[in-house]
Amino acid sequence: MIWLLFLALAALALAPLGLALLRPPRPQGRREADLALYQAQLAELARDHAAGRLDEAAFTAARTEVQRRLLAAPAEPAPPTNPRSAALLAAGLFLIPAGGIALYLWHGAPDVPAAPYVERAAAAARDDALLAQLRSRIESVPPQSEGARQGWLLLGNAERGRGRMDAAAEAFSRALAIRFDAGVAAELAELQIGRGEMEAAATIITEAMRQDARDPRLRFLSGLLEARAGRPQNARATWQALLADTPPEAPWRPFLERELQNLP
Repeated sequence: MIWLLFLALAALALAPLGLALLRPPRPQGRREADLALYQAQLAELARDHAAGRLDEAAFTAARTEVQRRLLAAPAEPAPPTNPRSAALLAAGLFLIPAGGIALYLWHGAPDVPAAPYVERAAAAARDDALLAQLRSRIESVPPQSEGARQGWLLLGNAERGRGRMDAAAEAFSRALAIRFDAGVAAELAELQIGRGEMEAAATIITEAMRQDARDPRLRFLSGLLEARAGRPQNARATWQALLADTPPEAPWRPFLERELQNLP
């Protein structure tokens, strides 16, 4: 199957070259340019006549003159086809894929795993080891200390960066349990909304807005929660109020406007 795939890709890549060999040569030269010019002039005369800018006599005389010049245009023979160039192109249709396959058989190694996958696997293993060390260090400090809180925050960001949202939400929850912070609450609420945990997200957002009711991210998440819960009117009211308080240069303003437009 892999060789059939290689042959299909080679045929696709060389298709333009084959079409160039099969297509008859187009005549090039002064006559072709003259024909295009005279045809454009005839079309322009027809438009002027239809618009009433030329009467019948003037139109007929002008058309006759253009047709006379068209017939009098010198004919030029098409440039001769170089047999040698055509032969080289035809040989290339065979030699290029044959050379590519020969080179692959000489240096290729189809059974060796892809290097990027190996590198990604090694990087993932290193990340796992680092996160395991981080967890061990968190467990070695007092559980309610600021050091533990910072460790959970670092772990939550790392897990979210790796796409492990469950582990990230757990780490942010541990950090909030040590000391509640509106910014961290917004991080956790966003993860909870993405996982469909609407009630938990609503509880976190309500508590966080008691601490900082003007925080734009919390206000946006509040509207997002309403939108995901099937209450677009509530979401629109929340986001419109946020938009009114958002400076024109705020980087999140275009995103907010787009979300408003997407509401049903």
